[in-house]
Amino acid sequence: MGQPQAASDATVPVRVTAIASLTPLEELEADPFLVDSRSQHAMCARWAAEHGYVVARELLVGGLRFDHCALWDGVRPGVDVFVAPSLRVLRRALSSVEAFTAECARRGVRVETVGRAEPAYDAQMKARVHRRLSMPTAGYDGR
Repeated sequence: MGQPQAASDATVPVRVTAIASLTPLEELEADPFLVDSRSQHAMCARWAAEHGYVVARELLVGGLRFDHCALWDGVRPGVDVFVAPSLRVLRRALSSVEAFTAECARRGVRVETVGRAEPAYDAQMKARVHRRLSMPTAGYDGR
């Protein structure tokens, strides 16, 4: 993926679209990080903050086509960057990472991956993710 760069105009902050995978709760035991979209977005937010960028949008998608309007709505070349925690997350979130990165190159928009180790999930962490995702309308905030 590309190297982080500052925006060409110092008055225009780099805007980040954080991409997380929409993975069914049923996959929690087998792959908790792919299910835990909150941790995926938090990883992207930390990366953005470390680079002085601003998270403008958070997408939660599964198998989305590279040309879907949800990806490109308001995206500006040279100002916006897509970031995901890893290539593995991008593969789950998008129908074709190759087609997406080619479209990004065509449009002049960077794609980055955070590239940090995923958290290790113990039983307690998995239980918190399960409660948060299984009771979203009950007011439970995941803590």
